[in-house]
Amino acid sequence: MPAVPAEPWPFALDERRVALAVIDMQRDFLEPGGFGEALGNDVRRLARIVPTVARLLALARTRGWPVLHTREGHLPDLSDCPPAKRRRGDPPLRIGEPGPMGRLLVRGEPGWEIVPELAPAPGEILVDKPGKGMFCPTDVEDRLAGLGVRQLVFAGVTTEVCVQTSMREANDRGFECLLVRDATASYFAEFEAATLAMITSQGAIVGWTTTLAELEEALR
Repeated sequence: MPAVPAEPWPFALDERRVALAVIDMQRDFLEPGGFGEALGNDVRRLARIVPTVARLLALARTRGWPVLHTREGHLPDLSDCPPAKRRRGDPPLRIGEPGPMGRLLVRGEPGWEIVPELAPAPGEILVDKPGKGMFCPTDVEDRLAGLGVRQLVFAGVTTEVCVQTSMREANDRGFECLLVRDATASYFAEFEAATLAMITSQGAIVGWTTTLAELEEALR
């Protein structure tokens, strides 16, 4: 098994049991006019990682890893959106309201889709989730078990919210998790840095982190 240079120490990658999880690389979070911008965020911080995530996707596909993509979003009637989530903050537009890319964070709307550069390939797993973590309430655990997956390489947005939540859920279920640092981003640089530190603290309490270049070199 290749030893991937990582924090807090090298990650023993088992390619027979690994999958790539790309979290919420959706237009609503990465493009102007979406939900992320409605919250007052500079979406350029997230959009800049698209080329790196594309390279990581190409690597996983070349190596034959299972790939899963997640999308956060709600049913058109918002029956799966807790009122407390919809009321949060004071944005000019809330979940479900019409924006430049359709109703914000609603399934089936243009903004809910994954950015074209990272579109899922035929046969890749799509996980539609109403919350931040990819396991609750979805069938992703059963699908990964059916593939024999016990390790997950993570990428996506945002580092401190949906990525970290999904990693913690995976960690609690016994998966070994590796986050690619330059393939994840937050609207807030300080939140991104703090999350990366938390993940690897106390002996990889949540998981490991590496860079795409280090992962590529380990697999070369």
